[in-house]
Amino acid sequence: MVTIVIGCDNAAVPLKLELIKFLEGKGVTIENAGCDSPDDPTNYPTVAKRACESIIKSGFKKRGILICGTGIGMCISANKFKGIRAAVCHDNFSAERSILSNNGNVLCMGERVIGHELAKKIAGEWITLEFKDGPSSPKVQEIIDLESANMK
Repeated sequence: MVTIVIGCDNAAVPLKLELIKFLEGKGVTIENAGCDSPDDPTNYPTVAKRACESIIKSGFKKRGILICGTGIGMCISANKFKGIRAAVCHDNFSAERSILSNNGNVLCMGERVIGHELAKKIAGEWITLEFKDGPSSPKVQEIIDLESANMK
């Protein structure tokens, strides 16, 4: 099973801690990219940077779960890194398609948007999915080509 790099800002500490416990209970190796306290002033772009750099350094063997108030800030920040394909997903179908249609590697969620039980269900399913070469491959290649042309 893949290693998950998980991080959040101070708005999402409770959900991150619950997801860590849940995923470790499933035997998933967790790498914590912070924050660990609602009093930690670290902004979400800093946490996203830590997580994405770890994923990239692993040769994309790791995946990430990033959480902030809405998931949007983490997603925008994560997608600034070459090779990262992050998606905000607050339902199982979107999370599934982030992997199966887009070869995504970072799941973003919002503490203020999603219930903890649903977040665990989504993350639990998401970690089991793998992109397979098929009809979506040309679309993913176009994303990679756009990224190569625009991210020098």
